[in-house]
Amino acid sequence: MTKMHESGFYEIRIQGHLENRWANWFEGLTIRLTENGETLLTGWVDQAALHGALKKVRDLGMPLLSVMRVDPEQLDTSEAEKARQGRRR
Repeated sequence: MTKMHESGFYEIRIQGHLENRWANWFEGLTIRLTENGETLLTGWVDQAALHGALKKVRDLGMPLLSVMRVDPEQLDTSEAEKARQGRRR
């Protein structure tokens, strides 16, 4: 069971493209736009930061499609390196 203070690597998928001007608002998360019109927010966050990010998605009125905790070993090489760097902060 994950404790509230423990961090994990998460992928938040939302419908629609989030403009780059929101990057600072989602501090600590990487914003990636997909070809199918979705936005992926990824990064190392603890439970409090995860809930904060979900509230921000809600406040923007963008439909939430999924939230997944991802094993960094399953990420591609570039994404895994970003994950390791984010975890050391």
